[in-house]
Amino acid sequence: MAVAGAVIGLTLAAAGCSTTQTLYQGYVVDEQMLQLIKQGSSREQVLLTLGQPSTTATFDNEVFYYISQQKQRTYAFQKPRLISQEILAVYFGSDGRVEKVARYTLQDGHVVDMVSDTTPTGGKDLTFIQQILSGSGKNSARNFFDTAAGNSAIK
Repeated sequence: MAVAGAVIGLTLAAAGCSTTQTLYQGYVVDEQMLQLIKQGSSREQVLLTLGQPSTTATFDNEVFYYISQQKQRTYAFQKPRLISQEILAVYFGSDGRVEKVARYTLQDGHVVDMVSDTTPTGGKDLTFIQQILSGSGKNSARNFFDTAAGNSAIK
C-alpha cells in the first residue's frame, strides 16, 4: 500500500515537471486593427492603430517592424526552442504614407533575437584567467615570477 502511494506520488511529481509550456513574446497582431491600415495611411494612423513598433529601420525610419515569436519548452529548466516567428512590416514612402504591408515568417528569412544579453564589442574575448595572465605593468602575473632577470614584482 505504501509502495503504491509512493509510485503514484512520484508519477504525479514527474508529470508536473514535464508539462509543455508555450511562451509568447513580442507584438500580438490584431487582425481587425490590421485591416484598418490601408495603403496611403499616415505614419500617425499606423502608430495609433498598431501602437509602437518592436523596431524600425536602422537608418531611414521608413519601415516599422512588429515582431512576435512563439517558443516551447517541456521542462522549466530547459531553454525554449523557437516554434514560430512572424514579422509584420509596414513600409512608408518618402511622403510618410503606407506603401506596403508585408508579413514574414521563419520560412522567409532569419531568426530575430528578441533579447540579447550581450553587447557586441570589438577585440578579443578573454577569460578571467587570460586577463590576469596577460596583464601589463610591473605587477602583472607574467612579471611576478620573473626569476630569469633576477627581478620580482614583490619587493
